[in-house]
Amino acid sequence: MGTGNRPPDRRAGPFTGLSRNVVVLSWVSFFQDAASEMLYPVLPLFLTGVLGAPPSVVGLIEGLAEGTASVMKAVSGRLADIRRRRPLVAAGYGISSLSKLVIGFATGWPLVLVARFADRFGKGLRTSPRDALIAADTAPEHRGRAFGFNRALDTAGAVVGPLAGLALYEALDHRIRPLFFVAFVPAAASVALIGLVREPVTPPVHRNARQLRGPLPRRYWRVVVFLTLFGLANFSDALLILRVKALGLSFVEIILAYALYNVSYAILSYPAGVISDRVPRRIVFATGLGIFAAAYLGLGAVTSAGWVWFLLPLYGGYTALTDGVGKAWVADLLPEERVGSGLGFYQGLAGGAALLAGVWAGLAWGSSGRLPLLVSGVVVAGLAGVLLVAGDRLERGGVRSRVPA
Repeated sequence: MGTGNRPPDRRAGPFTGLSRNVVVLSWVSFFQDAASEMLYPVLPLFLTGVLGAPPSVVGLIEGLAEGTASVMKAVSGRLADIRRRRPLVAAGYGISSLSKLVIGFATGWPLVLVARFADRFGKGLRTSPRDALIAADTAPEHRGRAFGFNRALDTAGAVVGPLAGLALYEALDHRIRPLFFVAFVPAAASVALIGLVREPVTPPVHRNARQLRGPLPRRYWRVVVFLTLFGLANFSDALLILRVKALGLSFVEIILAYALYNVSYAILSYPAGVISDRVPRRIVFATGLGIFAAAYLGLGAVTSAGWVWFLLPLYGGYTALTDGVGKAWVADLLPEERVGSGLGFYQGLAGGAALLAGVWAGLAWGSSGRLPLLVSGVVVAGLAGVLLVAGDRLERGGVRSRVPA
């Protein structure tokens, strides 16, 4: 992918094929995710334990939050093809940072809903332009590792955040509310780092508008529709935290188990991206779906809390094999001038599916959450089989899902 009048700068970075922008944006993700994940495993407990909200409200808030992000990802993807991307990224991270302060002042769940709306608005505003910068500044044969590296550092923040939050929770006499104010500090640091990101010499705004018209490739839509179907079974991890709590884990154990999930995710993300540069990305993605099915079925079936220490790290393997790999897969199917729009539509549809998944799972949750987990596990197991057996048909008539190194 081009970056204006200059080739991508691939000299900076600890691994082959990683540009300066990829490395800086990955550290931006690290600090923002450290802030977000300091709060994410706490939020459902804050809602239900401190503010008195029922599980259905947790599902509703998270579903609406992800739905908001989905709409904004589609909008910002289009903007990323016609406007400078760095200001969009900075604004998105800034809005998300401020939303953490708002939750700290909440005395009822409606204000949390407003703050989560703002947080996900910011996430949607930044995600597609950030991913478009990564794709544009990376050679196609290294795209899997670039997105994998970004996901790895992002998720390393998700390890540091909950552990820091747990230490603060113990130091603050088991009070949850102060964590929302502390989380603002690394979030603000992530915004400051965006100043080191380089915008292309020739910005997208100078492109011929005719390049941005017309339908996106059919192979792209076939893949995206399939991935959206998966999204309908992939409800918010906030509900998984409630399931873990129902199995008997304490607050401290929940934070540690969630951190362990993120350790698995962080460690496996970069290798998953590298592998997807060498074998068809759909195979890597399908393997991740199989792991997802096993983790959901396991969490739905087990009755002992001890299984959580195996199943949540297993679930981290699913995320590592699908998150960055999915973005690289979709980017491979798009023309250069439509990468922002294509990634935005993909992530927007995925977020819309997450909205529906969060609503139906929250309403069907009951006292234990077993039914939604078992239903989703069975459905996704079937989708993994379809992708392994007939996935090549999704890409037929276009480029392959990997670019030979």
